[in-house]
Amino acid sequence: MANRFTEEQIINILGEAQAGGKVAELCRRHGISSATYYLWKSKYTNMTIPEAKRLRALEEENSRLKRIVADQQHDIVALKDVLTKKW
Repeated sequence: MANRFTEEQIINILGEAQAGGKVAELCRRHGISSATYYLWKSKYTNMTIPEAKRLRALEEENSRLKRIVADQQHDIVALKDVLTKKW
């Protein structure tokens, strides 16, 4: 899922709220739901921009590795099926 906001933008939006901005106004101005705001807040609070970028990179790598493991599991099951068949 492509995110239309960068980590830097998200952290800046959260910073606006910490500086006293009203959440409802921030959400309206940036075109996000309050649920999105609070999700970002739980994920990015007290995080610097480099840390957020590193988190994104780690999440992408984790997703890639999970796909690799799933593919290998599929191959293992297919090989076991072939080996257990009587010719």
